[in-house]
Amino acid sequence: MSLYFRAKERTIEWLLLACGMLSTVAVALIFLFLFKEGIVALRMASPMQFISSLSDITKYDPATDTTHVVGQERDFIWQPVSDAPKLSIVPLMWGSFGIAVIAALISTICGIGIGIYLSEIASRRTRDIIKPMLEILVGIPTVVIGFFMLAVIAEPVHALLGGEVFPWLDIPFYSRSLNMFIGAVGVSFIIIPVIASLVDDALRAVPNELRAASLAVGATRWQTTWRVTLPAAVSGVFAALILGFGRALGETMIVVMCAGNAPMIKLNPFEPVRTMTASIASEMGAAQQGGLHAHALFLVGAVLVTLTFILNVVVEIIVNKYRKRIRS
Repeated sequence: MSLYFRAKERTIEWLLLACGMLSTVAVALIFLFLFKEGIVALRMASPMQFISSLSDITKYDPATDTTHVVGQERDFIWQPVSDAPKLSIVPLMWGSFGIAVIAALISTICGIGIGIYLSEIASRRTRDIIKPMLEILVGIPTVVIGFFMLAVIAEPVHALLGGEVFPWLDIPFYSRSLNMFIGAVGVSFIIIPVIASLVDDALRAVPNELRAASLAVGATRWQTTWRVTLPAAVSGVFAALILGFGRALGETMIVVMCAGNAPMIKLNPFEPVRTMTASIASEMGAAQQGGLHAHALFLVGAVLVTLTFILNVVVEIIVNKYRKRIRS
């Protein structure tokens, strides 16, 4: 090999190493900045306030027509701009994970199904049509999807399930047109193409020899896909699912427009919620710079990044163990 090609390969290696190091440094700086600003909030207020806040218990006196404070209780409330700021981030975490879990369930079923169809069933011509359409769908701005959910999905679904269209189909717990479920459906629109595309790539990376061997011993095409191809591509499938879940956890515009923006903890998935990302996007512009509200939002961002990082690490450990089990 000539000196020119050796120098060229060495240059490419150093450039790739520099890109990897730059990405690592950028992530580390994001962590440091968020935690540096978020820790200030823990100094300005008690850490317990970010878990549960004190609320006044009032009692109405009909004799004097006045309301008196008779005590206090702890509750999960996010009201950072009230006279006595209530900074519990628990309802924000509930909204974020509720939407992410529902969206991940919808997207996992649809995404894996579409990926299996593209890789194992569809003809080459069909795949060449569907695959580019999925990739185009990924690039649609999320604000457009949020507007589509508002204009086309939210109100008709509320009218249908609320008994306005069919009186006999009156679901009493579906009282709001903007809620956690509608937000999750909107988020799933941007996750399904990602999962489907990555699952398709992971399945197509499995050697055809494995499929041929399975078919040769009498397995059907579906048995081969379910028991041979899919387990062999499990690491890529898991990576697609976690990438989709992280994408749902960090989505902002769709949940701002469709989830109702109410920081509440309700077991009913058809009640409005507010996510961590929605709070940051909606309130950061109005928060006083250097004040408790602004630093509390930085703390929310630090918690969100930390949870996402922990989730990725745990899943990577699980995938590596499963990968070693398959190899053995």
